[in-house]
Amino acid sequence: MFDYVVVKKLALGKTREEEQSIIEHLEEMRKVLIVSIVATIVAAIGCWFVADKVLAVLLNPVTSLGHDIVFIGITEALMTKLKLSLFLGFLVALPVILWQVWSFILPALRKEEKKLFTLFVVISLVTFLIGVSFAFFGVYRLGVAFLLRFAGPELVPMLTIGNYIGFTITFMIPFGLVFQLPLAVYCLSKMGVVSHDFLKRSRKYALLVIVVIASMVTPADILSCLLVATPMYILYELSVWIARLVERGKARAEGAAESA
Repeated sequence: MFDYVVVKKLALGKTREEEQSIIEHLEEMRKVLIVSIVATIVAAIGCWFVADKVLAVLLNPVTSLGHDIVFIGITEALMTKLKLSLFLGFLVALPVILWQVWSFILPALRKEEKKLFTLFVVISLVTFLIGVSFAFFGVYRLGVAFLLRFAGPELVPMLTIGNYIGFTITFMIPFGLVFQLPLAVYCLSKMGVVSHDFLKRSRKYALLVIVVIASMVTPADILSCLLVATPMYILYELSVWIARLVERGKARAEGAAESA
């Protein structure tokens, strides 16, 4: 009877410890979300004062061709500026957000995984910004220029500021995420989660997914879809090559360890 009571108390104590551990993790996650949201809002307030200059840059693909942007709602211009400020605030606060995610996940990782994840956090910020910049200055400008010229002199475009900025932001964010692919594959290959053979076998499925994503973030024309899908597929092939290099490096390291 005494042994039963002791075992039951130990089981209850373990359950309470697990519950406390879950609550602590939820509290930490809540802190991460709060800090990330506050950082984004504070950064968005600061970006409000430079939103007009950024807006002029985003409108350049249209205004440089001699077209005007209009708004048809009373609050459309204000809401568009707010949306743009929040987007810029997210980009500015991205280091803080990544740092919060890093601090939340880091205690659960092993030493080697901590190094990889720290590298991932630092480089992912740079690659995300490179992807967004490439999307606008490399792909978006060409696509907009082609589509506006394709209309011909008989048609006059009536582009509203809300739809234009919303579409521009929606167009750029996937590129920032896709540019994380080579880095993510490198880290996952080092951890043994994905392999070169798996990525090589999955080429046709990856191409299908890329075409679907490209068709979702672009207008309904083949040229814009190709402009988006081509660099995305090149990044996938780069990821396949990176996975192969990582596996070769691991094989050489294992061979050196065995010979030693």
